[in-house]
Amino acid sequence: MCVPGCQETVARRLLARRRFLKSAGAAVGLAMVGCAPEPTTEPQAAARQVTFSRVVDLTHPLGTDFPSFAGTPFLEIELLGTLEADGYNINRWHLTEHYGTHMDAPFHFSDGDTADQIPVENLVLPLAVIDIRAKAAADADAQLTPDDLRAWEAEHGPLPDRACVAMFSGWGERVPGDGFRNADADGMMHFPGFHVEAAHFLLEERNVLALAVDTLSLDHGPSPDFATHYAWLPTNRWGMECVANLGEVPPVGATIVAGGPKIVGATGGPSRVLALV
Repeated sequence: MCVPGCQETVARRLLARRRFLKSAGAAVGLAMVGCAPEPTTEPQAAARQVTFSRVVDLTHPLGTDFPSFAGTPFLEIELLGTLEADGYNINRWHLTEHYGTHMDAPFHFSDGDTADQIPVENLVLPLAVIDIRAKAAADADAQLTPDDLRAWEAEHGPLPDRACVAMFSGWGERVPGDGFRNADADGMMHFPGFHVEAAHFLLEERNVLALAVDTLSLDHGPSPDFATHYAWLPTNRWGMECVANLGEVPPVGATIVAGGPKIVGATGGPSRVLALV
């Protein structure tokens, strides 16, 4: 839903984009409409121009061997037709929504937007990558904290407005092995995540629209209560889990394009996620 005056802003931005694209050379320019969602962000007065020279795929290939939160496959593929026998190839998927590189829509932990209701302008955002690999190597239960965010800002400047903040723990290199879940003998998983205090910092002191992690969950593995999920998603913001290849993206300056599912009523689902660098 757009705030008042947004339609006029859209028209102006589209005209500006056409003029820009007509005059652009080798660089590809995309004008991003600054239309904030209700009620969690302020109206944006100006569009953001994006140029990029390469695209990084932040999506893991999804097969039946991908690690799941439950430890059992969340995907079955049923063959329905083959080119040889039927003249075309077709499968039926039996799929749990939260599997592989996937979106957590607000509705997953609240009565907020389902995946199909998230405004499309909130799926193309500046990307800030917070590297906590050293912490994660020393402690599998490491959490990204407000101190990590402040340290990033001290080096790279303020977090971009309307950003997606991604935790880069290096955990994606463990896919598809058991080390990604990293469950102990009692079945407790151990992997990094966002501390709930970091979520509150971003909610209260910064204008951030999304979180992303290269692990199975926004919360760290031994979380008993999904505190970060319950802090973040009910504000009508989204998350992305099991993100790949964050090491190929700079800490600041890239744009994330989150191709979330547009299935009516979905709580989230496998997504194709790109970074424009």
